[in-house]
Amino acid sequence: MRRRTVALGTLLVLAVAGCSSTKEAGPATTPSPTPTPTPSPSPTRPSDTGTAVPGWTAVLKQPVDGQHLVTQQTRYVVTRGSDEAGTTTITARAGKKVVVRHVPAAGFVAQSPVVIDDHWALIQDIRSDGPDPQIKIVRYDLTTGKATTPTGLPPVSEPEIGAYNGTFAYSSTDAKNRSCLIVADLATLKARPVTCVAAPGYVADPVVSADAVTFSEITAPETARRCKRILTAPLTGGAARPVPAATDCNQWSGATVAGATVWSEVGATDPDQYQSKAYLRESGDSPARALGTIVTDTILACGNWILWETRTVSAAGEETYQINRWRHGLAAPQRMYAAKSGVALTPMTCQANTVYVEAAYLASTPTYTETISAAV
Repeated sequence: MRRRTVALGTLLVLAVAGCSSTKEAGPATTPSPTPTPTPSPSPTRPSDTGTAVPGWTAVLKQPVDGQHLVTQQTRYVVTRGSDEAGTTTITARAGKKVVVRHVPAAGFVAQSPVVIDDHWALIQDIRSDGPDPQIKIVRYDLTTGKATTPTGLPPVSEPEIGAYNGTFAYSSTDAKNRSCLIVADLATLKARPVTCVAAPGYVADPVVSADAVTFSEITAPETARRCKRILTAPLTGGAARPVPAATDCNQWSGATVAGATVWSEVGATDPDQYQSKAYLRESGDSPARALGTIVTDTILACGNWILWETRTVSAAGEETYQINRWRHGLAAPQRMYAAKSGVALTPMTCQANTVYVEAAYLASTPTYTETISAAV
């Protein structure tokens, strides 16, 4: 199991999410300031276009060392504790009954996301330290709370899982020692390979939308010929196609909705991998449009939208984070949310066309976190 860590500047961005980020990166440094972009104008007739900027709803407010929201499904709420192992609790929204309390085995740590539907939940635990790194997955029946280890799925070989409602994607190593991207269904556990890469290459960074899976393919890692590129494939089946890069071999991660892809690029030896340059192609053969600088590894698909986070620094040195989004029909991205100065954001999650993000109020006394949501 490879350990490929991107520094996210503020450790809390990872810690409050209850996950262990696993990205390939070079030396990590404190992010450098970037100029504040001009916000995109709001649509003049949002009721006609369906692109009105949505309101945000407070979901869960907790101390920094309390419970943190992983996701909220139509029937269930998934939270994770700040204990070292990341105890995961799944609670029925009706009646507030705890149906699952998952404590990882000794030496293991819970990994986000939790894949969940109306009946099942899949939780992943990783042990990355020591001579025997392992990844374990367990599926819970939410009607009984019973846990089973899925035996029919290809084994998980990388700790990144991309999920959209009940569909998830991950990396697996096959009998030929190839790294393969697997797409699976939570309810049936039916799985299929999308593509495979010969060792020492591997696939990573899966992001699932309603109609596609987008992922990275790394060849010749840790050599001067290293190349990382983005590919996308329809969930209905068919071959993966590469997304042409602005700079070859520098692509990081991306998301695809209705044929449009937003992706980011940053070099393996770039001293500031916390931030990357983002681009948009509205179709496979359309020109690339620059979207500016974003926070690396925050691109997400939700409903008909692609979302990402940005970071700006004012002339006075005040750091703020924003959430932007785009979909077909918009001439420019919309600013969907702007955090106050001193508030850090975790990576977003999406469930049932609703985006969730946790804001960490680190400059407050006492410090606290608040999860907010918006239906897109």
